[in-house]
Amino acid sequence: MGWSVFFILSELRSLKGLSNGLLLGAYDPLDPTGNITIRWDVRSWVPDGYVAEVSLFNYQQYRHIQPPGWKLGWVWSKKEIIWYVQGGQATEQGDCSKFKYDIPHSCKVNPEIVDLLPRAPSNRQRANCCKGGVLSSLAQDPANAVACFEVSVGRSGTTAKTLELPVNFTLKAPGPGYTCGPATKLDEPTKFTTPDGYSL
Repeated sequence: MGWSVFFILSELRSLKGLSNGLLLGAYDPLDPTGNITIRWDVRSWVPDGYVAEVSLFNYQQYRHIQPPGWKLGWVWSKKEIIWYVQGGQATEQGDCSKFKYDIPHSCKVNPEIVDLLPRAPSNRQRANCCKGGVLSSLAQDPANAVACFEVSVGRSGTTAKTLELPVNFTLKAPGPGYTCGPATKLDEPTKFTTPDGYSL
């Protein structure tokens, strides 16, 4: 526990008139600091890895993600696997043929996770999930400007010193697209509040 990372995704817009198709961070004069921030919080350690809560925060004032919704992807630093996802779903399982009994949720080196639909079974849901990938803007609907899923990662480091962060994060969504800034390790772990009001 006590290990957090975050990075910022900026909306992209292609520049017309450039033959090389260069993409730059968009500037919106009504929302010059708007972004989508992703937080990857290691919540607990398990025998072969860890469990993380992954949160997407839409800090854009006026732009929201519409159906078919967001798709968050990354590339593993080692040969990690996903044992399960709560509040989301990997789009592909990949080649898990090396596993004979306990089959992972995904063995892809570059998994992509999507949100569940609102009618997902209750045992697959968690807080701030199951909106079909729709993410409201902060100014229009702050309560629905966050999405979360929990991921259990295997074949990974089991301490803060041996853990390697995924790389090459991507966020796909309707519209011009997003580009990721570099991940930043936080000095202070994210504090969580339990339903009964205690901070962890």
